[in-house]
Amino acid sequence: MLDPLGWLIVPAEAGASKPAHCYTIYVTTQIEAIPTREEFASAVGMLKLLGDDTRLRIIWALLHREHSVSELAELVGAQPAGVSQHLAKLRLARLVRTRRDGTRIFYVVDDAHVRQLVEEVVTHAGHDDPGTT
Repeated sequence: MLDPLGWLIVPAEAGASKPAHCYTIYVTTQIEAIPTREEFASAVGMLKLLGDDTRLRIIWALLHREHSVSELAELVGAQPAGVSQHLAKLRLARLVRTRRDGTRIFYVVDDAHVRQLVEEVVTHAGHDDPGTT
């Protein structure tokens, strides 16, 4: 049986631990096109950029609110000069944006996809224990 969205709905098997009124829904996903070499190269560059421990912690802090360099340095336990260099790379990749307030510059994540990616990666890493799924 197909639902209005075209999903295949199969009644729970007899003797299954699910109540009789429960259904299992199978969703078919198809990839429309294989990414180009350039798209893969761009993805690898993004993953490498986020693969640095300090940069990942900076991005994580910026997911929740904007911060200045000195605030980020304190949050991630690094020197302000080093944090500033990481932020420069993140800005060049257009992952963070800035807002000036007088002499202070505040940074915030500027890409919803990066927000989703980082949240998924960090959440998935918490499930790295072989005893969990």
